[in-house]
Amino acid sequence: MAKETNKKTYWPHMILGFLLVGITLGYWTVKSATSVPVQESNDYMLKYQQADMNINDIMKQKENFDKKYTIEIVEVSMGVNPIENSKVAKHEKSVLLKQGENSFHYRIGTRDNTPVEDMNVTFLLTRPHTDKEDVLVKNVPFVDGQYSINDINITNPGRYTLQLRAKKGEAVGYSSIPAYLKPE
Repeated sequence: MAKETNKKTYWPHMILGFLLVGITLGYWTVKSATSVPVQESNDYMLKYQQADMNINDIMKQKENFDKKYTIEIVEVSMGVNPIENSKVAKHEKSVLLKQGENSFHYRIGTRDNTPVEDMNVTFLLTRPHTDKEDVLVKNVPFVDGQYSINDINITNPGRYTLQLRAKKGEAVGYSSIPAYLKPE
């Protein structure tokens, strides 16, 4: 008597189904990952990789700077950050920006408040989530006892960060201050 071989096997269909689901999920992952671009951090006004590899030197230079000098922003209006769901602490003061032309003035001095005029100063206005609108000013001029950055045009409302890097010899100091421009 002959054996009946009418049994259906579904395992080849399951393998093809799993393969199709895997390819679909892989495509979806790549598509969703490329739709949100990654922005590099610019802490210490350096690329992330440079800051990460040289963090010990950066901290030593900052410590040398902090022993001798101070950095202070002057002639700006400060306020409490009103933006909901902001990463900036509610009690931390932020610089209030205005629509259009803005000027920033920093006083860099010794510990006894004597202005230091031979610093190599760089200024960066940046947004926390992107570097597309960055404004970098190298060699900020020393005018009337302070380092002045003039005619910075700000049009888009939202959060910003004012970063300053001052270097003299082996001492390098940093200032990072949150700022915002209210939507009209």
